[in-house]
Amino acid sequence: MSTDNTVDATAMANEITANGPAPTGTVAPAETDSSVVNTALDSTNNAAVNTVSSDNADSVPQTTLAADTTASENGLPNDVNVDGTIADVAANTPVDFMTQLQDFLTVGGPVVWILMGFSVIALCIVLVKIWQFALLRPESTGDVKKALLAWRKGENQEAIAALKTRRPVSEVTSMAMHGLSRTSADHSLLKEELERVATNRMNQLRAFLRPLEVIATLSPLLGLLGTVLGMIVAFQQMEAAGSQVDPSVLSGGIWQALLTTAVGLVVAIPVVAIHTWLERKVERVSALMNDSVTQVFTSHQSVSLSRAKAEEIKRAA
Repeated sequence: MSTDNTVDATAMANEITANGPAPTGTVAPAETDSSVVNTALDSTNNAAVNTVSSDNADSVPQTTLAADTTASENGLPNDVNVDGTIADVAANTPVDFMTQLQDFLTVGGPVVWILMGFSVIALCIVLVKIWQFALLRPESTGDVKKALLAWRKGENQEAIAALKTRRPVSEVTSMAMHGLSRTSADHSLLKEELERVATNRMNQLRAFLRPLEVIATLSPLLGLLGTVLGMIVAFQQMEAAGSQVDPSVLSGGIWQALLTTAVGLVVAIPVVAIHTWLERKVERVSALMNDSVTQVFTSHQSVSLSRAKAEEIKRAA
């Protein structure tokens, strides 16, 4: 287009030279054609610039697509570039558990540290008590029932041999049978000895239950103390801010304060439940021990009475 306009402008200039100047008051054709030529040139240049820009814009996604295709062909993930560099690793990396725990303890303060120590101590005590009860099996009374049945029949040696003295109930029952098997034994002294041994065995079963009770009692109180201290700090910050109070500062202090109460309850609730369960097991062992020893004494007295009556009948006959 620009070449044709240039040829037309040259032909018109030659014609004006041959025919003479144009009349006054009219626009010279050469000037008109020159402005047209300049406008056409500007339009052509703008079109060329737009064409180059559009070509460059079309080439960018193609280049990016080519790079992604090359990365996929090389077996690299989408967030890894062709040259081996990793893109946005920090955004995709999960937060470490230990880091979260450290932040949690830092936010909670010393009260949370104390409660975490309480939880570790309580866990150790619970594991020890479960191991103790699983090893002794103090509530198992199958051997005691067999021994009492033989004891009522007058088979004293068989009854004593059937008992497993490793268990507390069986041990005390065996001592009662041994003492009553002796004709010269003093029943009052025997009862005192049985009471002493039974008390020692029950104290062994109750060992470490008092620390569990203390932890269950103090944990919610410590959590409440941490909440009160956190609220004091939050209101101090609000007072220092004056009229320009930031609600985020107050809300942040409140949730940090309530955090200690939540931790205290989380520690106290399972400890209370486990302590109640263990205490109930100890009470049941005590009841079984008392019942077994009582049956030994009553059975012995009934056997003695029946023997005395039999001897009286023989003498009367």
